[in-house]
Amino acid sequence: MQWYERAQEAERDQNWDVAIALVTAHAECVSVDPYRHNNHLWHMDLLARAERLPELAELALTDAHARRRLNRAFRRRGMVPELRSRARKGDRDALYVLVRLLCETDRAQEASQAVQDYGPEDQYAREIVAGLRTPSSAAE
Repeated sequence: MQWYERAQEAERDQNWDVAIALVTAHAECVSVDPYRHNNHLWHMDLLARAERLPELAELALTDAHARRRLNRAFRRRGMVPELRSRARKGDRDALYVLVRLLCETDRAQEASQAVQDYGPEDQYAREIVAGLRTPSSAAE
């Protein structure tokens, strides 16, 4: 059995430590090898699914893929304070994810206020609040 098959099996079994260890050994964020880059994205996904948010947050300091995956993990868990904190620190993706989450949960006024507080000049964020941008029309 190849490492890839073992990692998939561990993922199916939710044996996160094994899956993460196997994938990490073959992952690279910036690589000319598309397989290594794809494995990096898989690694980020495994960290989120394994609830290793602190580890993902540490990687997010220097890795855009980790940052986006962390923001989406926060969104899926409804972690508004965490998204606000990241948006307050200038993470535009966190702002967009926060605004979408607030709009989806019928908190449009809060979403509008978040745009005013964290990105008053951000046209894209204002379009999300106005309903002109949906997740399917946004680049991930």
